[in-house]
Amino acid sequence: MSALVIAGHGTRIGRGQEACKALIDRVRGMLAPEGVEVHDGYVELTDPPIDDAVAEAIVSDSDKHVVVVPLMIGTGGHVREDIPEAYTAGARRGGGSVSYAPHLGPDPRLRAAARERIAEAMGEWTSEETTVIFLGRGTSLTEANADHVRLGRVLREEGGYAEVVNGFIQVASPDLTTALNQAHGQGARRIVVMPHYLFPGRLEDWAHEQTEAWARNHPDAEVRVARVIGDCDALAEIVVDRYRDAVQARQGQTAETPVYLSGLVLRDRKVVIAGGGRVAARRVGKLVAAGANVEVVAPELGERMAGFVADGLVTHIAGQIAEAHLDGAWYVLACTDSPEVNAQVVEWATAERIFCVRSDDGASGTAWTPATGVADGMVVGVVGSGDPHVSAASRTVAVAAVAASRR
Repeated sequence: MSALVIAGHGTRIGRGQEACKALIDRVRGMLAPEGVEVHDGYVELTDPPIDDAVAEAIVSDSDKHVVVVPLMIGTGGHVREDIPEAYTAGARRGGGSVSYAPHLGPDPRLRAAARERIAEAMGEWTSEETTVIFLGRGTSLTEANADHVRLGRVLREEGGYAEVVNGFIQVASPDLTTALNQAHGQGARRIVVMPHYLFPGRLEDWAHEQTEAWARNHPDAEVRVARVIGDCDALAEIVVDRYRDAVQARQGQTAETPVYLSGLVLRDRKVVIAGGGRVAARRVGKLVAAGANVEVVAPELGERMAGFVADGLVTHIAGQIAEAHLDGAWYVLACTDSPEVNAQVVEWATAERIFCVRSDDGASGTAWTPATGVADGMVVGVVGSGDPHVSAASRTVAVAAVAASRR
């Protein structure tokens, strides 16, 4: 059974170390019945470093394989660069391999925990009269900051608060003081600051200090600071699920014949998509960008696909997919809502030696769509994890690594 390495940030503050260790012990207890060894490693400030933890875990694991779960809410530089660099070094030293799980991200359970912390701080206040300052860490990566802002919007709709104002404790703007001023300027007089961090530490201390300083200058407003997420069942469950998903993806990958990754030259060549819904529409953009002549065969089209047709980017053939529609095709995608129809399309394509992607059951097709990204003019692709979320997360890390290497 693959070992688990939980990759945390690290802190010199004792209560933060204690909370993190308690969470790791909670995860260890949840996985103990399965015989999983759980290790912890840190980016900085706390020992052991991630590379040491990975090397040790590989040496002690019978499969010479570990799953690294980043104990991080967002996809900042640590997730994209520091942790991958560290586990790569550790895997080299240990002589094994690593599966990298996605960060904790906007998991519904993490959002629920944040709402619970806000409710505790609100006390007798109602949601309708409470404005929340949703306070993120802040990073130099625009995408990571944007993820925080999007999450704040979701939190507002789920919590029913009067308003949610996004802010950051460092690097990005608006800072906490500016966010408090914004809320106050909009009429907020009952405010909860939600430090969206996993464990106590410097960031939480700064949040309290800055909030108290602001409150002294605004006696007409009541401001309360919520607890950070901390050690809890919800957080442990997310870590465990990230681990199990990565193990299952690896088992699915190694159980199948590995794919041969290749780039297709589709310019001026016929590509057929069976199905006109959202799944099919997600494939169109990159096919059109590659210069393919895309024909969509479907009785009806979703709004996005209809837009592609109206813009002249694809050709719509109304009706059910038939074998004759594949004549002259170089590539086929089976993206209908019917598993039976998708299976039939794969069968027809296989008989004609046309590679075919099956959207509802990738293993049953003859081609897989990679998760791709562009870095400095190079297309970076990841394929074969068996889990689209793992592939997408790995793609993000790979693109960041390529971009960093060319700076």
